[in-house]
Amino acid sequence: MSTHSILNRAMEQGRGILRLAPTWVPRVFCVPGRRIKLHPDDYYALGNERGGLDERWLASTTPADNGPLTAPDEGLSWVVCEDQGRIEKALLRDAVAELKEHLIGERLWKTHGCWPMFSKFFDNQGPLPHHVHHRDEHARLVGQPGKPEAYYFPPQLNNHGGDFPYTFFGLEPGTTRAQIRACLANFKKGDNKITNYSRAYKLAPGTGWNVPPGLLHAPGSLCTYEPQKASDVFAMYQSLVNNQVIPEALLWKNTPPERAGDVDYLLEVLDWECNLDPQFVASNFMPPVPVKSIPAMEAEGYREYWICYKSNAFSAKELTVLPGCSVTLRDQAAYGMIMLQGHGRMGSWPVETPAMIRYGQLTHDEFFVSEPAALAGVLITNNSPTDPLVMLKHYGPANPAMDPGGE
Repeated sequence: MSTHSILNRAMEQGRGILRLAPTWVPRVFCVPGRRIKLHPDDYYALGNERGGLDERWLASTTPADNGPLTAPDEGLSWVVCEDQGRIEKALLRDAVAELKEHLIGERLWKTHGCWPMFSKFFDNQGPLPHHVHHRDEHARLVGQPGKPEAYYFPPQLNNHGGDFPYTFFGLEPGTTRAQIRACLANFKKGDNKITNYSRAYKLAPGTGWNVPPGLLHAPGSLCTYEPQKASDVFAMYQSLVNNQVIPEALLWKNTPPERAGDVDYLLEVLDWECNLDPQFVASNFMPPVPVKSIPAMEAEGYREYWICYKSNAFSAKELTVLPGCSVTLRDQAAYGMIMLQGHGRMGSWPVETPAMIRYGQLTHDEFFVSEPAALAGVLITNNSPTDPLVMLKHYGPANPAMDPGGE
């Protein structure tokens, strides 16, 4: 079947809801925390030289940037169509290009011409280095958009906290550029001690944080759901973490060639005001916010919370359908979704939460809901008499429902 035929059949089969295959991404500088349900034998399925599979990318049209060994489709989500016993696949990126506003809606297609976000689970046994995602003005110098992101820590994926469930954010107020410049200049001299100038916050399952571009951050070891703008731009500013040396090449990652070796450029990348914000917690901590009255929702058989809501580049919700209940929910924008708990049906699809997934195995836990289907309403049924059905839903920029008058 041609890509055109596969996508038309998939849209027809799912009545506007596309089934997606799991997308696993390795990181050579990370040790998997083993909470994203891969089989124990599969965390190094791509070989030791590629690193562990510690990320699952969700509703992604963004290729991963993992150096010269990166596969052509690494990081990209595939649409799955099963027809008369045959399995056919097409890239979600091609689905957006082919179906345009019929998939992501006229507003996003006219404004962006693409699906401009993705989400992921990242699952590390230890902390990541203090690093930064570039703002637009610096990212565009290497042909990428800037990258705001957000964190949410699902209780279902955090049966253990890993080695260091604390995240360093920003810099301690009063820190000077000269102090950070000295850390960066000392990158090749063992521990450059950059987190001496930062502040760590204990991470709590069921809560989240907003992470603007230009902000230094060293994510802790909770398994994290991370909606973000469609970009893989970053640079590592910490030279040693958890006794692991960070390659100097990652310090200069996404630096224009003509500025490589220029420590002052690394300082320019930082949003100094954001990093030194004395009200950082008030500005960026995100406890869940119910979309409407909790008793009213429970009377209809569900609970739904905004979990990522401080960036205009994306948003996310957590939906729980109570045991034995069915609910039709309408959204004002297209979204990707991933199951966290339980089983049942969503529209014409069976949905379930796998206990374990082999590398390359197909599942029924991830889908993409077109804007027409979202606007018409999606019927979700929890088939369990005892277990909640829980899913996460990730939306593109400027979600109309984020406007107080929009929902």
